[in-house]
Amino acid sequence: MPRIAYVNGRYVAHAEASVHIEDRGYQFADGVYEVCEVARGYIVDMKRHLDRLDRSLRELSIAWPMNRAAMEIVIVEVIRRNRVKNGLVYLQVTRGVASRDFLFPADTKPSVVVTARKVDPAAAAKRVENGIKVITVPENRWDRVDIKSVGLLPNVLAKQKASEAGAQEAWFIDADGTVKEGGSSNAWIVTRDGALVTRPAEHGILRGITRTTLLDVAAKLGLRVEERGFTVAEAKAAREAFISSATTIAMPVVAIDGDPVANGHPGSVVLSLRQAFFDIAEKRPA
Repeated sequence: MPRIAYVNGRYVAHAEASVHIEDRGYQFADGVYEVCEVARGYIVDMKRHLDRLDRSLRELSIAWPMNRAAMEIVIVEVIRRNRVKNGLVYLQVTRGVASRDFLFPADTKPSVVVTARKVDPAAAAKRVENGIKVITVPENRWDRVDIKSVGLLPNVLAKQKASEAGAQEAWFIDADGTVKEGGSSNAWIVTRDGALVTRPAEHGILRGITRTTLLDVAAKLGLRVEERGFTVAEAKAAREAFISSATTIAMPVVAIDGDPVANGHPGSVVLSLRQAFFDIAEKRPA
């Protein structure tokens, strides 16, 4: 069955989906996006994702392309038309189509695209079983990474560098040596005494939706959480390290810059978080 996309009011064949060449997302990266997990026929944490979309739009003074209830209907319909039981749904909103000018155009309707694709749960389970490797790169992004903008070129370059080094993710590192976040994930460690540590999300990182839900999971499991910065050296010496995102949930990190974390295998804490995640996360039938 061919994939279907939603583009500005129409459901179209994915292969034929397109936006105008003067869409400001294409010209200026003037837009935002969200990615939700679809698991076992449910959309995971959709309310929180749409709450964050609302914040990103407000921070950039972009209007909603439709009301929120209509957006939810479109998301569900795209998932249904693509028959996704396990996978991802992606939505992107830009300021819209206008003659190329740096100033905000007047009376331009925002553009919206929604797509969905299937993911093989067995392949994801295999990645968890093996864990992933990360490299570190200097922070070189703009200051407003708290906005989930489509301007991701530094992230692209960092993740490409990771791939060329045989790793699956890159962690951005502040000038003081502390870990910020990954190219498409939040960063965590588990200390030797069992505390979960992740950088505060008030400034300098994206407030990950999966990160937020994992804090709920940790509370349910009775795990201690410390929201603070940690260094690369502390991460390498940790009991465990992992990343979180809608595409990975909680993914064990087994090596950093080529050095193994603990025994170089996934740890029990991250696996327990991952196992409990679905039951605790907010879910909506897709």
